[in-house]
Amino acid sequence: MSQSPAPSTSVLTAFGATEAALPLPGGQGPTWRSGSLVFKPAALVPETVWRAGVLHHLPEDPGFRVARPVPAADGGWAAHGWEAWRLTGGSTDPHRADDVIRAGEAFHAAVEDLPRPRFLGVRDNPWSRADRLAWQETDEAPDFPLLKPLLAARRPVEAPAQVVHGDLLGNVLFEPGLPPAIIDWPPYWRPAAWASAVVAVDALCWYAADPALLERWSYLPDWRQLLVRALIFRIATHKSLDDAAESEYRPVVDLVLDVR
Repeated sequence: MSQSPAPSTSVLTAFGATEAALPLPGGQGPTWRSGSLVFKPAALVPETVWRAGVLHHLPEDPGFRVARPVPAADGGWAAHGWEAWRLTGGSTDPHRADDVIRAGEAFHAAVEDLPRPRFLGVRDNPWSRADRLAWQETDEAPDFPLLKPLLAARRPVEAPAQVVHGDLLGNVLFEPGLPPAIIDWPPYWRPAAWASAVVAVDALCWYAADPALLERWSYLPDWRQLLVRALIFRIATHKSLDDAAESEYRPVVDLVLDVR
């Protein structure tokens, strides 16, 4: 994906940055670094403000670190359509799915008492629409044959919903001697184990994880149903499924539908 425009001088000044902005690799392309600060466009300002407020006040935890938000000069968490965060050390490793799940569990335990954010009701992007489809909150499904057996396999889920991180595998940083760091938090209101299921299917679809990963976490509540919903969530974000994408998903769909 092409890199988005850099934050302007006004943006950098608003957050106290003094160095030229340089693009950061990874993600979907809109992240920039200036010195010890990381800048991202604030796609939905109420979400930016909510997330920054939570992470600003979140106590330190031995099970994880978080990127801390940086306020603008006026005290707000967004300025000129951008948000800023402290640069957090470490590197992603999508082959460490079990460690990512464990870090996610610690994080979700720390935020489990948060109320449902209001902005979730108005957020509208391919991921939020796919999430609503997975949880039967909409019937607008892409016409993908691969989705049909998954949609038919949905059954009620009893695990309670809470605020979770919906994209952990590529957003957990590992640094020797430090707890894993959780960054780029897209909040969802789902059972905590659903976030773990998303990690598992991502690792299987894109990083050739051992299918035994599913068995190791099978004690989690509603595990099969959460895996089914995680796959719907991922597949339904596509505008179309080419042969390459279908070849990545199909073996995992078959594996998950065989889970008992």
